[in-house]
Amino acid sequence: MGAPLRIAYAGTPGFAVPALEALLASEHDVAAVFTQPDRPAGRGRRLAAPPVKETAAAAGVPVHQPERLTPEDLERAAGPGGLDVLVVVAFGQILPRAVLDCARFGALNVHASLLPRWRGAAPIARALLAGDRRTGVSIMRMEPGLDTGPVLARRDCAIADSDTAASLHDRLAVLGAGLLVEVLADLPARLEAAQPQDESAATYAAKLQRADGRLDWSLTATELARRVRGLQPWPAAWTELDGQVLRIWDAQVVGDCAAPDAAPGTVLCAGRTGIDVATGDGVLRLLTVQPAGKRRMAAADFANARTLSGCRLGEG
Repeated sequence: MGAPLRIAYAGTPGFAVPALEALLASEHDVAAVFTQPDRPAGRGRRLAAPPVKETAAAAGVPVHQPERLTPEDLERAAGPGGLDVLVVVAFGQILPRAVLDCARFGALNVHASLLPRWRGAAPIARALLAGDRRTGVSIMRMEPGLDTGPVLARRDCAIADSDTAASLHDRLAVLGAGLLVEVLADLPARLEAAQPQDESAATYAAKLQRADGRLDWSLTATELARRVRGLQPWPAAWTELDGQVLRIWDAQVVGDCAAPDAAPGTVLCAGRTGIDVATGDGVLRLLTVQPAGKRRMAAADFANARTLSGCRLGEG
């Protein structure tokens, strides 16, 4: 292992916590942590601290929450010794060149995909929505472009049929933390051997919007099942029933059920096994749903409370 590094860490949500914890447990010196300002959250809209802030504060590391991170912020936090590297994990700000160049070895980013596939804000969800069978994490040296920097290391993992964006998020956060510590142990050599990304293979992981959760029943049952898994916990898959939002938290393709000649979104049957819905190709069985204003429940329980057969989901 090389000499311990003096690090500034920039991250905000839960995905960034395992990497920070790994650095705090290492031989390196985390001089300062930068995170987004506290934001209103929950039904009460009370100010809530980002998970990274809570982790850093518990460890006694100075926390800074600028609306916009500047070189001056880093210089003040680093002190006279300066910084060796800035580590960025899901920070939530686009950083200019002047910030990326503040540290001796520049800035490293932990990204939740196998770059150059799924550059952008929502790589985990987009991998699931596309039906990818494998994903992973990449450590890259940051450039002003969107996730375009040279890659120092990648580590892949399989996507299970049962994975949701939430479960994959947690697994990749831990995977990225371990890979980051390995890279920092031999950082100069890793930087020298960094590989430029293949621009011809790049894909873009657009930020999710609430409207992305609305199910289009003309899609295939397989595509809709991916959306149910890939859009958790937000914006969550949803449809409309009698003008009310019905969230869908678990569903599966019914492989032994031939698709009838019914319009997409039509409830074919509803009972103890769930709610079977016609799609553009195949049948999707809803297993866990959440009516507006209520908690999640088994689809069978929801079906017991009302007559659903023949209803058309997705109609306002």
